[in-house]
Amino acid sequence: MPRGISGDGSIGGLQKAAILLIALGPEKSAHIFKHLKEDEIEELTLEIANTRSITPQIKETVLDEFYQVLLAQQYIAEGGIGYAKELLEKALGQDKAMDVIGKLTASLQVKPFEFVRKTDASQLLNFIQDEHPQTIALILSYLSPSQSALIISALPPDRQSDVARRIAMMDRTSPDVIKEVERVLESKLASLVNQDFSIIGGIDAIVEILNTVDRGTEKHIMETLEIEEPELADEIRKKMFVFEDILLLDDRAIQRVLRDVDNNDLAIALKGSNEEVQNTIFNNMSSRLSVMIKEDMEFMGPVRMKDVEEAQQKIVNIIRKLEDSAEIVISRGGGDEIVV
Repeated sequence: MPRGISGDGSIGGLQKAAILLIALGPEKSAHIFKHLKEDEIEELTLEIANTRSITPQIKETVLDEFYQVLLAQQYIAEGGIGYAKELLEKALGQDKAMDVIGKLTASLQVKPFEFVRKTDASQLLNFIQDEHPQTIALILSYLSPSQSALIISALPPDRQSDVARRIAMMDRTSPDVIKEVERVLESKLASLVNQDFSIIGGIDAIVEILNTVDRGTEKHIMETLEIEEPELADEIRKKMFVFEDILLLDDRAIQRVLRDVDNNDLAIALKGSNEEVQNTIFNNMSSRLSVMIKEDMEFMGPVRMKDVEEAQQKIVNIIRKLEDSAEIVISRGGGDEIVV
């Protein structure tokens, strides 16, 4: 009996994964391994090593199931669970379609407000702008940053900061509350809400939104928060633009920033950055200065992560200061992309 088949002829999930990777070959499997955890890689490696032979029929069965799941995921992304079920039923029949969808949704976390996320932002704004700020914050926490940015930018100024604060301070929301809001919004996905408490909102959520809105809206929200919630505002500001985001600047802006940066701070900051950031910085300075900075980085030896972070934050502060004075423009998803 070939390895991978149990006594009743069924194939386990780990066995299917091993068979799939063997069928895909080493090159494609290596790419997949890059996205797995260490314990998952160990389990799969052991399973692959212990797999002796695979019949063409088993290989075909596993590849066919993999294709069906990929197809279902694509349909769900395009139009939701209902759309995926309809198309799969036409292709596979009702029983097979339900089996594929069932396997997928068992591990797939379908976000609440899936239906709302496919609604035009301007239409959604008309529907929710008169709701309580907490309700608006809950909905925006589940939308894409670009959608949320459009909506929060169109809210009255006094509501913008209130909603932003509520998103940032949101932690866990009861499934019953989510379902009730979904019911009001006539969502078709209320039955798919995970019964565990859903973790939403938080600092990262509002940072993503503020990084996408236009600069005017961002400044108003941050200035209001600095008065009403100074600690929260400071925490948000620290996350809003990290050192690696220097890649969002064009060459002229980077060159302007480098004029105000201390060379020692730059060497320490680059010591802890990735190759793409380093190359971008070096490409925007003279070859002589580039060689000097590289030599400084080499000779300074190991650097404490705390020192790297402090040096990077100094440079980030310079970038934000130059943006505030309109000397440089940070490319973002809102109206700041338009230059006149």
